[in-house]
This record gives sequence, structure tokens and C-alpha cells, in this order.
Amino acid sequence: MRRWTIFASIAIVGLVADQLTKLYIDRSMQMFQSIPVIDGLFNITYVRNKGAAFSFLSQASWRLPFFIAISAVAAVVIVIAFNRLRNDQRLAQVSLAMIFSGAVGNLIDRVRRGEVVDFLDVYWRAYHWPAFNVADSLICVGVALLALDMLREEQRQKQAKS
Repeated sequence: MRRWTIFASIAIVGLVADQLTKLYIDRSMQMFQSIPVIDGLFNITYVRNKGAAFSFLSQASWRLPFFIAISAVAAVVIVIAFNRLRNDQRLAQVSLAMIFSGAVGNLIDRVRRGEVVDFLDVYWRAYHWPAFNVADSLICVGVALLALDMLREEQRQKQAKS
């Protein structure tokens, strides 16, 4: 039961942070408005993305039902995977909660708006990384932590065999 409390806590905090930041950006900025935060490195820039990462499939007519379905399936698969974790797999539990939160955050945008609100603009000189949001950050950090946990789990299994 404790691990589901951890999952729910992380997922809710992540989801609330994602949705509140998107709401704030949507209500306080004009589309394409940019506010420098760290000159030459980071801006808050309001954009919307109809596709996935790097605007992938943004022009496809079937993109919205596709992304909604993928996000919903991903959320279910994450819950199933989480349920199969051992109690001692804390890092995996945290990472799956983060990934779940991010997937649901972007799913909410797609259902409500038909597109995702992005605003974190990281760049170096004229080279901009595609804008992203808190949900995207949760997914990326969650995936990195999950990869780390998988490496640690592999080491644990090797040590147990020897």
C-alpha cells in the first residue's frame, strides 16, 4: 500500500505542477511571446505543439486520436508495470510515477485543446532545442531514472548469482 501512496503522491504533484504552469503560461502570455530567463541559454516562450517531440506528426490528420490513444495505453501499461515491481524497487517506483504523471499531463492537453502547451525554451546561440513543458521533463527524468534502476538491477542480479 505504501508504494501506491508514493506513486499517487508523485503523480499528483507532477500533474498539478504541469497543469498549473501550462494554465499560467496560457493566461499570462501571448502566443510566441518570449521572456529571457538566462540570457543566451533559457527563455520562457509560449508555443503550442500539435505533434509529439520535435512536432513529429503535427500535420497528420489522424494525429490527435493517435496521440490520445498512445497516451492512454501508456498510462495503463505504466500502472501494470508499477504493480509488478517489488517493494524494494523504489527508484523504479518513482520513475514510473513521474512518467505516468507526464503522460497524463500531456494527455489532458490533447483532450482539452487538441495540442500541448510548451514553454521551456533551452538554446545555445541560434540553436534551439524544441520547446517543452513540465510533463515532458517528468517523462525524460523518469525514463533516465528507470534506465539507471535497470542498470542497478542488473548489477544486483549479477552479484546474487556469484
